[in-house]
Amino acid sequence: MDLIGEERIAAPRDIVWAAMNDPDIIRRCIPGCQSVEKLSPTQFLATVKVGFGLFSVTFNGEIRLSNVDAPRRYTIAAEGRGGIAGFARGEADVALEDEGLHTLLRYKADGDTGGRLAELGGRLIRATLEKLARRFWGNFNAAIIEKAAS
Repeated sequence: MDLIGEERIAAPRDIVWAAMNDPDIIRRCIPGCQSVEKLSPTQFLATVKVGFGLFSVTFNGEIRLSNVDAPRRYTIAAEGRGGIAGFARGEADVALEDEGLHTLLRYKADGDTGGRLAELGGRLIRATLEKLARRFWGNFNAAIIEKAAS
């Protein structure tokens, strides 16, 4: 299930890069995120509660960064277990480009689910992921604007 997109962020690339690696900002921006703990510069633990239609699943998992080319790009991979609901995992290539006083962030993501989550059907899962992505980027833009103003 591919998700491809881009976001124009109202801040210079170095500020965007720092925010992409800040566990507090990430925690505040991910809808349903309960915690993010930085274990190393490239490894995090997270707990996220995600709603799928009439029910929700709490995922506990790991986030790993690879192919890091600061402050231009990285690959982010996450895998979470949701108990009897199953698992979700995904990976995204994220690239940043200067665009005047703004930054253009491009991403290409792919993921899958297993267990009972996979039984929900691709359309519901894709719709949920697209909704979460829109909310994340809205939150991320707001957090960066707030950080740049301070």
